[in-house]
Amino acid sequence: MTKKKIVAATGCPTGIAHTFMAAEALQKAAEKLNVEIKVETHGQVGIENALTPEEIKAADGVIIAADKDVQADRFHGKPVVDVPVSKGIKDPEGLIEQILQGKASIYYASGYEGTDEGEIVQDGAPEGNSRKWVHTIYKHLMNGVSHMLPFVVGGGVLIAISFLFGIYSADPKHEQYNEFAALLKEVGDLGFSLMVPILAAFIAESIAKRPGMVVGFIGGLLASQGGAGFLGGILAGFIAGYIIILLQKLLKGLPRSLDGLKSIFLYPVLGIFLIGIIMKPIIIPVTGLNEGLMDFLASVQSTNPLLLGLIVGAMCGFDMGGPFNKAAYVTGTLLLAEGNLYFMAGVSAACIAPPLIIAFATVLFPKYFTKEERNAGAVNFILGSTHITEGAIPFAAKNPIVVLPIIMLGSSIAAMLTYLFKVQVPAPHGGFLVLPVVTGAFQWVIAILIGSMVGALLYGMYRKKAAQK
Repeated sequence: MTKKKIVAATGCPTGIAHTFMAAEALQKAAEKLNVEIKVETHGQVGIENALTPEEIKAADGVIIAADKDVQADRFHGKPVVDVPVSKGIKDPEGLIEQILQGKASIYYASGYEGTDEGEIVQDGAPEGNSRKWVHTIYKHLMNGVSHMLPFVVGGGVLIAISFLFGIYSADPKHEQYNEFAALLKEVGDLGFSLMVPILAAFIAESIAKRPGMVVGFIGGLLASQGGAGFLGGILAGFIAGYIIILLQKLLKGLPRSLDGLKSIFLYPVLGIFLIGIIMKPIIIPVTGLNEGLMDFLASVQSTNPLLLGLIVGAMCGFDMGGPFNKAAYVTGTLLLAEGNLYFMAGVSAACIAPPLIIAFATVLFPKYFTKEERNAGAVNFILGSTHITEGAIPFAAKNPIVVLPIIMLGSSIAAMLTYLFKVQVPAPHGGFLVLPVVTGAFQWVIAILIGSMVGALLYGMYRKKAAQK
């Protein structure tokens, strides 16, 4: 009997953990089900193990387990299962079974007659459920965030390093002035200034492919220069993408011989004109909203850090890389663009704590964990220290009703203490690797360790009680 062939693509916004966990889970499930599979990963370093046109053509079906754009138009006409990356980790066998049992829907690429930006069609009709629509919007947003992250990390860390020479080391009129520090600050500021345009550009690119990117970039620049910040950038990205979709529909009647003219001339000229016309009047109210949000968060950080820490910690610990975690993480990342380094400090602490909770529990209560779990616990020290939350997922999955509240509590304590200590973190990733540029680094480590130890003790006592039963 010939083995069924499946191809897959995985990708998460940060491109560090979930991407590869989903790929590994799919490969193990395929081996168990006697299915041949090739998984293409869309990590932070780019596409690895890329699928060839021949492999896609020969496949019996496609699995997309991603929260970012993975160039799905390649899969036109194939049975496709399109889910969030977390589903690829949690239920890989179920995804493969959908294809084996013929339950996967046919994917039609953007621009195909009767479809919009790339729809999955079953029995000739597009899937219209709201969950699919929400996931599509989320995927577009995360595509922008994914491409924006390196600018945040690079720019933020360089600016922070410049401050090590002195707070005023980039000011030529001050006695602390240092030429090298000024260069770091200048280059870092440039990286930061591109964050919002890049965010908007790749939201639009996810919606309308390459024609949308230039229009999104200009819309993001308008938002950034007009003071509308990341909210304006998100809005500009979606508007730009759908402007191109609209233009594609309006210009569909032109001869195919003019396709080159459309992509190189009509789309950018008309798109940039339209995004300018649309963005100009909405920049002022969005700027007001953006500034109001910044003021609100700043006031909560100073007047009620415990409440903010509780909310941030609970969100980060609840699904560890899922939508709630990403909502807090993306907010912290985007606030860095506004110069708010406090919010991200709490988010980072809350994301680092879960794997450390597991790691400390396996050390403090070793006899209540199997050898495999203790080995995994040791690995979690490394994962936690480098801001990779997902190492705690296998442990939480065994009894989420008990374990998740413990992890959420530990994460919340770490975030609360971080806000009380007024720690500032200039980079959205890296964990303890960015300690040299963290303002209040010692307090930050203490906050994380306290939250992790509280969680570890509770989790260890739970495992002890479960073993005794």
